[in-house]
Amino acid sequence: MPYKAVVNIENIVATVTLDQNLDLYAMERSVPNVEYDPDQFPGLIFRLEAPKVTSLIFKSGKMVVTGAKSTDELIKAVKRIIKTLKRYGMNLTGKPKIQIQNIVASANLHVIVNLDKAAFLLENNMYEPEQFPGLIYRMEDPRVVLLIFSSGKMVITGAKREEEVHKAVKKIFDKLVELDCVKPFEEEELEF
Repeated sequence: MPYKAVVNIENIVATVTLDQNLDLYAMERSVPNVEYDPDQFPGLIFRLEAPKVTSLIFKSGKMVVTGAKSTDELIKAVKRIIKTLKRYGMNLTGKPKIQIQNIVASANLHVIVNLDKAAFLLENNMYEPEQFPGLIYRMEDPRVVLLIFSSGKMVITGAKREEEVHKAVKKIFDKLVELDCVKPFEEEELEF
């Protein structure tokens, strides 16, 4: 059966360490379009329009950046955030350390998956169709969790690198084919 999977990175969550304490009150006063209400949340919220990401900045110098759709976009966003903070008078020293915590992706295998059979034959899975229509599969290598639906669509979470997402999708496709848990879409079942 030919491998025709389409994979999309939906969100990358990363932590950024600046190795210095930050004055969030000064940031709130001088940087436009930021939100800071320490009574509600200890971090300053900084939203970028392009790339469309949100950063939570803490006084410890740590940041959480979400919304990037690629590693390149994540790096570009962090550079733009740092540049913007410096432009508005924030004295930032040193190089930011970026660490990806989680990549969430979606994929479409373009096949029908027999989830009952897959649940019986795959290890490390949970499938309770009365509770949730997808099979939850915990892959060991790469270490990700896949939510697999009978439509052949899936959600992949837990990856630390984009390559891990692609490796996981190919690996589960090959495994489902090997276990005879997939069949091609019939002509009338094709999506338009």
